[in-house]
Amino acid sequence: MYRLHTGKDFLLGSLFCILALSAFRANAQEPISQTEPDVSLVCIIGVGDMMLGTNYPSTSYLPPNGGKDLLAEVQQILREADVTFGNLEGTILDSGGTAKRCKNPDLCYAFRSPESYAQHFADAGFDFLSLANNHSGDFGPTGRQRTKEVLDELQIRYAGLAGSDEQAVLEKDGLTYGFCAFAPNSGTCDIRQISRAQAIVRELADRCDIVIVSFHGGAEGASHQNVPRTTETYYGENRGNVHQFAHAVVDAGADLVFGHGPHVTRAVELYKDRFIAYSLGNFCTYGRFNLRGPAGIAPIVKVYTDTEGAFVTGEIISTYQAKTHGPKIDPQHQALKRIMELSAQDFPESPLQIDADGQLSKKTSD
Repeated sequence: MYRLHTGKDFLLGSLFCILALSAFRANAQEPISQTEPDVSLVCIIGVGDMMLGTNYPSTSYLPPNGGKDLLAEVQQILREADVTFGNLEGTILDSGGTAKRCKNPDLCYAFRSPESYAQHFADAGFDFLSLANNHSGDFGPTGRQRTKEVLDELQIRYAGLAGSDEQAVLEKDGLTYGFCAFAPNSGTCDIRQISRAQAIVRELADRCDIVIVSFHGGAEGASHQNVPRTTETYYGENRGNVHQFAHAVVDAGADLVFGHGPHVTRAVELYKDRFIAYSLGNFCTYGRFNLRGPAGIAPIVKVYTDTEGAFVTGEIISTYQAKTHGPKIDPQHQALKRIMELSAQDFPESPLQIDADGQLSKKTSD
């Protein structure tokens, strides 16, 4: 409640106000210190493979409650970023389309998520989704077209399809973000055609403040957690040289590079002050994915850059999932520990410092 001050309180209060005003006027005449520049930071989050359930070959592969609970535990974190990215592993289509040919449909990994499930990506704050992977064509042109239409309705940008949707642009809070995605699969922008990838990145860099590149590449599984710095093959397929690719797109103007495809977590590094994650693992993959061992853990990578995309700081948040639920925060920090080990093995020369609490920073010079 407001109270009128009288007597000693009033006199003391008046004296205090006079002294404070005098100090303010004196300080106002002093030059402003230039030792602490005003640096605006941009927060960008990247996660790995996402497939929220499939109605093919049976609706028994769909989660309960229409999939609404799958991202519930991590949704608040995902929404904290200025821009959030993930890899959409599959199609968004209620029915129809032509499933890719398989000898045994019960063993065929063709993913077709109900159209209503796309709302969960919007609710979680996703801005960019990659369509450059081996499952975006699971249900032919019909599946790809309907996937794009549903994402358009939700204003979620996407990229990675050769000739038609090679890049995407988002203007937000005074900055322009560019996005492109690559994979070794039919109909996608080819990770193996590095000169073409560089051309796409340069075009984005010319008109965007920050360029984000995604790739789906490298061999799969627990025996392929390290980055070999050479071309990787898997079941006879050339999956690209992800190390060469990542450095090449940074050379062309990429500011962040997020990899996925091996279904396990891989190393991270800094190259020319730009952040590269070589595989973000299985982030939210319900029903038909192997989630044993390293395939069941994945990071949420939160990167802070300046307004030109140069790395400033960051954080790795560990998650885990199982057959019965989506990603949950991992109190054991398994993904973080694995990334620390792999990064030390694969990129000892990198100036990226990874602390035990998940904080990312640049190493200080000796």
